[in-house]
Amino acid sequence: MSKCASNWDVGCRVRRVRLRWAGVRSRLPADVIETLLKAERATRDRTGLTLTGCVNYGGRAEITAAAGRIDPLSVSEHAFARYLHVPELPDVDLLLRTGGDQRTSNFLTWQATYAELLFLDTPWPAVDRRTLWEAIEQYARRTRRYGSVPRIPDQPTFLSGHGAQTP
Repeated sequence: MSKCASNWDVGCRVRRVRLRWAGVRSRLPADVIETLLKAERATRDRTGLTLTGCVNYGGRAEITAAAGRIDPLSVSEHAFARYLHVPELPDVDLLLRTGGDQRTSNFLTWQATYAELLFLDTPWPAVDRRTLWEAIEQYARRTRRYGSVPRIPDQPTFLSGHGAQTP
């Protein structure tokens, strides 16, 4: 873990990438926790991209834990987000899934609602700087819609009991 974090930092330093980690740290070995905290501390003032790694993380477990801690009378999206593992973690822009699998695998369920998804055949340990930056370049060419559906000219409208509506 330590070698992985330091290798990534070499490539990310020039681009001012901030490293973050999401997950239940208390269930990890002490040396892994220290490595994660050291990487976060060393990069906390960087202002470029934020690269978040998920270690001992499960999206459903995170949401379940947050639901158990929040006052049911004060539930809102904003209030709920404060009870997540890393409340200050921004919404995900790009979710990379490595290793050839094409599923989200319970990763950042709350934060990745409007994320762009990119699936790589390359297993995570083999992802190098070139692969990462190619993925970021592919993401940069995409048009973000944040859940909206673009209107297609000459598309038929759907009828409801209240008149014609477009999808």
